[in-house]
Amino acid sequence: MNPLPFPFPVVAWDDGRVVVLEQTLLPERVEFLSCADVPALCDAIVRLAVRGAPAIGIAAAYGLALAAHRAAAAQPTAGAALAAVREAQTRLAATRPTAVNLFWALDRCADRAQALAAAGAGPTDLAAGLLDEARRIHAEDLDMSRRLGAAGAALLPDCATVLTHCNAGGLATGGYGTALGVVYAAQEAGKAVRVFADETRPLLQGARLTAWELAQRGIEVTLLCEGAAGALLRGGVIDAVITGADRIAANGDTANKIGTYPLAVLADRHGVPFYVAAPRSTFDPDAPDGAGIAIEQRGADEVLRCAGHRTAPAGVGAWNPAFDVTPGELITAFITERGILRPPFDAALAGCGRP
Repeated sequence: MNPLPFPFPVVAWDDGRVVVLEQTLLPERVEFLSCADVPALCDAIVRLAVRGAPAIGIAAAYGLALAAHRAAAAQPTAGAALAAVREAQTRLAATRPTAVNLFWALDRCADRAQALAAAGAGPTDLAAGLLDEARRIHAEDLDMSRRLGAAGAALLPDCATVLTHCNAGGLATGGYGTALGVVYAAQEAGKAVRVFADETRPLLQGARLTAWELAQRGIEVTLLCEGAAGALLRGGVIDAVITGADRIAANGDTANKIGTYPLAVLADRHGVPFYVAAPRSTFDPDAPDGAGIAIEQRGADEVLRCAGHRTAPAGVGAWNPAFDVTPGELITAFITERGILRPPFDAALAGCGRP
């Protein structure tokens, strides 16, 4: 398999279509999915063909541009084009409830569309303006990820061993990464970094995606089951645990892939720093604490089956929350594009979130 260019081409606009890297096929095959309309893009988000909080937000921004371009091609009035954008916003907002980046990007683009319409823009200009806004969001994510990575890299020793969970790399963002962006920035700074990656059940994002993209970058990576993390941390070989996030409340409570919370508990028990790497679009000042974060519940088959084969007896049910919430008190610091934010988080996180 030929390596992909870096930053990874996760989401792109191509001649009136939104193209995403089909992540459900990794690591066996590298294929791209071309979404010609908003329902196709919604399906790609729901079934995790494109996933990761920042990447979902970017894809949704392009999705509103797609809706506007399709409306403009039918030569409607500006009002009809704006109505098509609002309908697309509703559809995309219903795909996944936890990642705040999705709603941040949709609101930002919808505000741009409203402003263009109020200024008298026609449907073609409205579509062009939305595509420009989506591209800005994408470019900003890459810039934020690089600055975030540089800030986090300074926390790591020259020879560092990092434990991570799920995938918070280029595949989950505009192409560079948050938690793995710290690893990439450390590598670029000349530090020797190796990574232990939880498999991340039930969908194995750590095994399928994190291990794949780290190997693409030539970084040493070792997989482990989540149940092995305690023994690994107790062994004293981990310098830092670094994860991404899907939503961060005003008090520092953080929603991330299921299994993050027990990892934070284990890190605290063994005195290992637990860092959360996230850009401003992941902070939600409207959620005072973790109780205000909606947790997505996914289908039972993701737990009852593996690689298409049923692994549980017939008649057995499954509980499958996609995320859990880590209390802010277990988080050593947040790594952001604005630097390192340390407790007390009520003060440190003031001003984070949508601009």
